[in-house]
Amino acid sequence: MIIIKKAELFQPRYLGKKDILIAGGKIIAIENDIDINWPKSFEIVIIDGSGKKVIPGLIDAHVHIAGAGGEGGPATRTPEMQLSQMLDGGITTVVGCLGTDGFTRSLEGVLMKVKSLKAQGVSAYMYTGAYQVPTPTLLGDVGRDIALIEEIIGIGEIALSDHRSSCPTTSELIRLVEHARVGGMLGGKAGIANIHLGDAMNPFKPIYDAVEKSELKLTQFFPTHCNRNHYIFEDAKIYGKTGYVDLTASSYPYDPENEIKPSKAIVQLIASGVPLEHITMTSDGNGSLPNFDKDGHLISMDMGLPKSILEEMIDAVILEKLPLEKALKVVTSNVAAILRLKNKGSLDVGNDADIVVLDEDNKISDLIALGQLMTLNYKRLKKGTYE
Repeated sequence: MIIIKKAELFQPRYLGKKDILIAGGKIIAIENDIDINWPKSFEIVIIDGSGKKVIPGLIDAHVHIAGAGGEGGPATRTPEMQLSQMLDGGITTVVGCLGTDGFTRSLEGVLMKVKSLKAQGVSAYMYTGAYQVPTPTLLGDVGRDIALIEEIIGIGEIALSDHRSSCPTTSELIRLVEHARVGGMLGGKAGIANIHLGDAMNPFKPIYDAVEKSELKLTQFFPTHCNRNHYIFEDAKIYGKTGYVDLTASSYPYDPENEIKPSKAIVQLIASGVPLEHITMTSDGNGSLPNFDKDGHLISMDMGLPKSILEEMIDAVILEKLPLEKALKVVTSNVAAILRLKNKGSLDVGNDADIVVLDEDNKISDLIALGQLMTLNYKRLKKGTYE
């Protein structure tokens, strides 16, 4: 059992100073004062939250957990994500995906990495598919994958408006997303389509076309990299009023002349009329961050880190003056609602005990995932198997 005492609690909604009682992997009580004079036979860890903030564990819904990259040849393949990379960013839940390389990387590899992370004490899910259409699957159809495989919640990342995309026709895109939707209905999941947006002009057009020619809604799509350049971001200000807008944190500041800093982008989207609940932020962690010239030649490459979503969330509060309870939603409750992740994204009685304690300098002092202490008083208690 764990008790956090007298911390400023953000649910994400601010609740004031509270005590939190954790047992069996769940939050079982949130009170002004919880009596800790219990029998000595109870093993209780007490965390002093005085002067600290308690927030939900962050959810990173776009991570290349099994590695990615390869745009510059075999030596540019990125490594698998380590458990500590998650914990460094206050992340307790990830959604893994394939990306550009749907040929030599496999969904089987992503699924086993999901299972590995779960075995190490955190929450993990994944998308079926990759950039390519027809897209790789495990059971022959994206709908079957989503309906029958517990860890698969949608498809992605399907590439549109990019020179690395297979340029699916409108009918191909409709069929793919409709199958994902039905698979989600049968499996009790979101069945959402995580869409990679490239640098092409009018990048949302393939999505608009698919919705116009089908019964699909914009909310069945989850487009990411919406801050990758100025004209995409301007389009996102319109798209986000009826659809979801996902910002990529780890790519900044590798291309600051073109990209919109995510913390600024959150505030600008809200100012343009995009509902806060439509905005999310993911890291693209362990994905390659290639930079191509105008002729499509690779000129540089970096790798994203999951902790970028925590850093940008804090920048939104400190630099952009966005209230913490609003900034938190972008990386917690909004993500959980859009992806239909049960018992995630908010500190409520009965929810999973995924909790981060931040000190006055916004450093992680304590971290709990599924009720298990991962970090206590700044000391990492749990590392990945080979770390």
